[in-house]
Amino acid sequence: MSLSAVSDRATAASVYTLDPVEYGMQLKTPDGRVVFEYMTKKPQDIGLTTESTACFHPVNTPSGERVTAIAPDDHPHHRGIFLGWHDAEFHIPANFDQYGPHRPINGWQVRKADFWGWGVYAAREGRVIKTREVKLLSADGQRARVQVLNDWMIEGRKVLEETNLTTVSEREGVYILDMEYRLTPVEASYQLNKASFGGFDVQARKDGESYYTNAQGKVNLPDPHYSIPELNWPAAAWYGYVIRLGNGKFVGTAVIDHPENPPTTWHNSRRLWMLNPVIVAGGPMKIRAGDPLTLRYRVVMHDGETPTELVQKLSAEYRGR
Repeated sequence: MSLSAVSDRATAASVYTLDPVEYGMQLKTPDGRVVFEYMTKKPQDIGLTTESTACFHPVNTPSGERVTAIAPDDHPHHRGIFLGWHDAEFHIPANFDQYGPHRPINGWQVRKADFWGWGVYAAREGRVIKTREVKLLSADGQRARVQVLNDWMIEGRKVLEETNLTTVSEREGVYILDMEYRLTPVEASYQLNKASFGGFDVQARKDGESYYTNAQGKVNLPDPHYSIPELNWPAAAWYGYVIRLGNGKFVGTAVIDHPENPPTTWHNSRRLWMLNPVIVAGGPMKIRAGDPLTLRYRVVMHDGETPTELVQKLSAEYRGR
């Protein structure tokens, strides 16, 4: 695996920098504050139960408070900001030449795969997202653009290529992460089955009092449940999450959905402490080999309670409205 950054960062004190750290790569602001780490290696002592790491963690606020969590005790497969589905399968074209004159007209080999990491609806063993490269594509004093290349593997066989492009900036006291995921099955169609959760997820820390927000303020909807997709929260431009830490400080995050994403509901459960826009709660989806699915999200990391007016402005900007 190749991990690289701009070659001249030693002389670039006035720009964002990306450097190797123990478990991956770390992005810093021009004045040296850590925005996030992208983890490419699995720590051995944190109880993470999935074979994959491939996540943004820790992700911080501008004051340096961590918002994300990894391997929480009740869901030890969750990990920072990550992407995967727990109920999905690859359809690999099958060769029936050896079957004789009455061979099937067509068909495929089915490989169930849980890259979310739960392991209940599909196998997670032998399913791993391997990071091939983390690279700083560009950086100046205002923003950085980071590219991550991941290979999704089933028992050593690559079945999907993931390209993540994340543009980072700081405006009006918040970090903004504009994230684009391009998912391209290599030789097999990728069937995402109907489910209440899965896909893009921000797993927040769970060590304080917390609540969800939207454009109207605190959200009082009942929690969704994994067994009934129809219980998900309704489509919305954005939802936020706020937690009061033990030191009394409030920190939080908001996820803004891009209008070109597939129809989305939200699996935001107070038992899970996460923001999870879901594209398969309404029904299954198939990504065909060579025909990538692109998903886009804007993540806002902030100190204090949700800056609703600012998030509304950033949402309108991002969604072109």
